[in-house]
Amino acid sequence: MRLFSLVEREGKVRSRHVADVTAKTLRNAIVTQVDRKSYLMTDEAPAYIKTGEEFSGHGTVNHSANEYVRHGGFMHTNTIESFFAIMKRGVYGNFHSVSEAHLHRYLSEFDFKYNHRSALGYDDAERADALLCGAKGKRLLYQWFDKALHA
Repeated sequence: MRLFSLVEREGKVRSRHVADVTAKTLRNAIVTQVDRKSYLMTDEAPAYIKTGEEFSGHGTVNHSANEYVRHGGFMHTNTIESFFAIMKRGVYGNFHSVSEAHLHRYLSEFDFKYNHRSALGYDDAERADALLCGAKGKRLLYQWFDKALHA
């Protein structure tokens, strides 16, 4: 199971399931979601090198050399690492395992929670309103649920 997330510094996150972590797959995931005027910050994975050239700037940190911050704290991947830590705690603590068939649903939930957090100015009521607006007009139907209703 492979997932890919993009996060704005002090902003929102977007996650998706990817088939593989090749340069071609990651490039497509990045260029369709990120403004080319952005400064891209990644780890040292070779898959990001060519794609980084398409943006106004691209900086890396070399995790394999125990480097996590560069240029006085400007360049780092701590924001996305923090998001992944939150996601991992949620999976291990709440869900215990995640099926690949439903991975997009779990990613949507974690993205929603991160994108509606207090640090972005959302309070509990606004978060609940956003949740309900997102559910409007949608029904989740499972065969067993329909059978239970008509039994």
